[in-house]
Amino acid sequence: MIRYVYGALDALQDGKKGISMRITIVQGAFLPVPPLRGGAVEKMWHQLARGFVRLGHPVTHVSRLCDGLPAEEEIDGVRHVRVKGYDTPGSLVRLKALDLLYSLRVKRVMERSDILVANTFWMPILLRDPARWGRVVVDMQRMPRGQVRWYRHVACLRVNSEAVREAVVRECPAIEPIVRLIPNPLPFEPPELVDWPGKEKVILYAGRVHPEKGLHLLADAWKRLRGEFPEWRVEIAGPHAVSQGGGGESFLRALKERFESDRVVWHGSVHDDAALHALYRKAAVFVYPSVAEKGETFGLAPLEAMAFGAAPVVSALECFRAFLSPRENGAVFNHRAEDPAAALAECMRCLMEDRECRQKVGRAAAERAKAFAPGIVAEQFLEAFKKVSA
Repeated sequence: MIRYVYGALDALQDGKKGISMRITIVQGAFLPVPPLRGGAVEKMWHQLARGFVRLGHPVTHVSRLCDGLPAEEEIDGVRHVRVKGYDTPGSLVRLKALDLLYSLRVKRVMERSDILVANTFWMPILLRDPARWGRVVVDMQRMPRGQVRWYRHVACLRVNSEAVREAVVRECPAIEPIVRLIPNPLPFEPPELVDWPGKEKVILYAGRVHPEKGLHLLADAWKRLRGEFPEWRVEIAGPHAVSQGGGGESFLRALKERFESDRVVWHGSVHDDAALHALYRKAAVFVYPSVAEKGETFGLAPLEAMAFGAAPVVSALECFRAFLSPRENGAVFNHRAEDPAAALAECMRCLMEDRECRQKVGRAAAERAKAFAPGIVAEQFLEAFKKVSA
């Protein structure tokens, strides 16, 4: 049943809101919203959905049914609809098959929208009638893997960094006119003030515990530094289970052995926002040594840490340039160097040994992160939605 009927008079709002758009956001098959199991993309769209509602746009958010969540409810003005999904499999072929089954279920329960944001592989392919489903906006959060040519019929293909934009256009030059670059927002409002007295001598990593995240480089860099800096410790937060995108039990065991230190704290999965923010708040340095040349597209975790004043150290992946400027609000090490762990250790050493430099970088990082506040980025999305629905 179609719940809303839009006419020209009904769609008019006050001068600030302009024309109201009915927006549907479809998440993937493997995580719920609210993001009880984490997930950077789920966190992002959960925050944006509430922002769209505050700006006068009705939103339906579709995600996985699990963890005792109801099949339908309203949270902060957002209508949530949930359908059966799956735990993340280890096989890419099986993942795509499960994504298709989930997308077909979603299609059966969907109502018409003005804008439909698709976060699944198959949904844009299945929805080819704008008059029935609304204008489809594909959310590209990862580097393309041959699928872009199947999305030429959609209204907009949103990318989150220049690196992804270039890869998308390279894969399918004909799609360039509908590509829009909009950065990922923070999944929370950045704090007005950073708790500088509360900073501890902590090097933090937050993210999936997976080989592509370069944690072996952090382990090797720490071996070089731990003797020089006995007051410092490393803390690692994130899932290692394959079902949550991690590298599995054997990888975790090998990584712990590689660190060979009792000054390494393993937090495991941290899905509670307050607990995660507490880690960011106390960390003096945040290290994100990703080596995922084709997997990393934005790197939200470093930006989150920057909002709390942690001085970030990242690898030389192109995507981080969206928010990090070397020697201004962070440090970049060459993960392609002959000895990348040594390059990482040198960046870490500079921040660890110089408190004044560390705080200067942290202050610049916190200021830069404010440009990615959810309200600011929500306005950019709405402007893009208005253009494709006009």
